[in-house]
Amino acid sequence: MNNSTTSSSDRTTLPLTVKNTGFLLERLGKDCHPLQFLRELTQNSIEAILRTEERKGEIVWDVDWTSYELGDYGAFKLSILDTGDGMTGEEMVRYINQLSSSLSDQSFDGNYGVGAKIAAATRHPAGLIYMSWKGGGGAMIHLWRDPSTGQYGLRQVERPDGTYGHFGELEESVKPDLIKDHGTLVILLGAEIDADTMKAPDAAASPSRWVAKYLNSRYLKFPDGISIRAREGWEHPRSDKDRNLLRRVNGQLEYLAEHSQSSGVVSLTEAEAYWWVLKGEAALTQNSGFVESSGHMAALHNDELYELVTARSGRARLQNFGVLLGHNRVVIYLQPQQPTKGRRLTTNTARTQLLVDSDPIPWADYAAEFRERMPREIQALMDEVAAGSSASDHTNSIRERLRAILDLYRVSRYRPTAGGNLLIDEPRARGGRPSPRGETFPATGRGRSGTIGGAAGGVYSVFLKKDGVPGKAIHPDVFPHVQWISVKDGTRNPGDIEDRAARFILEQNVLQINADFRVFGDMIALWVREVGPKAGVAEIVQDAVRNWFEQALIETVIGVQALKDSKEWSIDDVDKALSEEALTAAVMQRYHVNYSVKRELGSKLGKHATGRDELRGVAAGE
Repeated sequence: MNNSTTSSSDRTTLPLTVKNTGFLLERLGKDCHPLQFLRELTQNSIEAILRTEERKGEIVWDVDWTSYELGDYGAFKLSILDTGDGMTGEEMVRYINQLSSSLSDQSFDGNYGVGAKIAAATRHPAGLIYMSWKGGGGAMIHLWRDPSTGQYGLRQVERPDGTYGHFGELEESVKPDLIKDHGTLVILLGAEIDADTMKAPDAAASPSRWVAKYLNSRYLKFPDGISIRAREGWEHPRSDKDRNLLRRVNGQLEYLAEHSQSSGVVSLTEAEAYWWVLKGEAALTQNSGFVESSGHMAALHNDELYELVTARSGRARLQNFGVLLGHNRVVIYLQPQQPTKGRRLTTNTARTQLLVDSDPIPWADYAAEFRERMPREIQALMDEVAAGSSASDHTNSIRERLRAILDLYRVSRYRPTAGGNLLIDEPRARGGRPSPRGETFPATGRGRSGTIGGAAGGVYSVFLKKDGVPGKAIHPDVFPHVQWISVKDGTRNPGDIEDRAARFILEQNVLQINADFRVFGDMIALWVREVGPKAGVAEIVQDAVRNWFEQALIETVIGVQALKDSKEWSIDDVDKALSEEALTAAVMQRYHVNYSVKRELGSKLGKHATGRDELRGVAAGE
């Protein structure tokens, strides 16, 4: 009876359809990385090879030399060729022309059947030409965006016998030499029929080797038995084998294994953090054209890299993981495990982000755990870099100067003001006003509940716990740990906080000061000229200038942090006040720093060392 009812229900259900497939495809395509089509077509080729009996084969990204030499398009056309299982004409019509359709098994963890259609077709509306061989024969289809209707689909093919269809049979002569019994060639035509699709898109990191660079930084490794190559130097004559060549694409792992001095894994809650410390060698920059050769971070899933961050974003994430110095030599790949309690680890449709159900993976939680379990090899690298710094430690002198006024950095919630409209209860942290019965209510508006709409939580706000829960102080010291960093010492990389005074890393309570910032350099140069070119003077002047600018930055950090948890200061507000730009603004005043430097130099150098009476007078307090 139940089966009969179900069958009847199925027959009366009106299937869901898509009215405007073109709009849906282009909307989804906007969520993809501009080079995502390289991954999607490569992955399709990998899966096609793994479906063969041998499970071995080749994938080649190259110029479609046949169409170029015949002058068909008048431009270079990018193509991908594989020796996978291939498709018949009917199979191509069925699988290529249906959204969410694939020869591979579809799953939330595997193939969605939409990737190439979203990422490739929307960026190549002039078309993708598929030519595939299977069972001794070859066929061709042309997937494009019809300019008259705006719809994506298969372009009608006129066959030699005068009939029409959406696929055509191919002559044997057009089959590439690499393909024997089965395989597929896809040609990407671009936005216009005369577009040069071998030319790197604007988003490409390495224009001359953009295909190899993207694929190497997208995959950790490829399945055994699969060889992948990509063309570079295609503008040069094909006889120039030194520049016009096919480069092997291996993924990141081979490079990391060859160029790291140590590596390991840190087990975290529901994740594994794989790390490498790279050698301090020229390869850090020389190999950046075809692989991510210096420090970076990414998420790892099924041998693919997601959310990869380099340069400034990569440094920021590495610093969150506790790598404060030497981050150009540290690589961390975070591999989440399938979570417990029935939640699912998967990717978004655009394959750009890992998700636990619909939530991003918890980077902050992983970072906190990694910092607690910092590998000794990474710590040794940071110690080595720090040892090469020429910075002096001013911590004790600054602490001593500020000791007497530390209470000024504890900002009160309310300030007593004559004529103010609030009656505050001084012993209470947040202030308040006495009620007729002697009770104290929040002084935030009208009536017992504070504001017109009542306090957050309504009447239940009076039940908020007044006693804290057991815990530990993460940063019991209000003073941040200071690191002076510079390109000369190797403690700062070019481009890192460039032309900024400092960076504050809240999680580690670390203040990194850019020793190369021009404001500091200008004041050092001024006082070296003022004092005179005596032996050792430059070092004394530099130490004095850094001492007082460091104090200005420390005061800013501890002062701003005292505003946390205030009603008018959100977490975002505090972050902005401690940003690189805000810390730079904090040292742009010169008068008081210059005066303090003058007094210190007068005390240290005096007339005998400098020959200048005014310095001696300053030292005496005149």
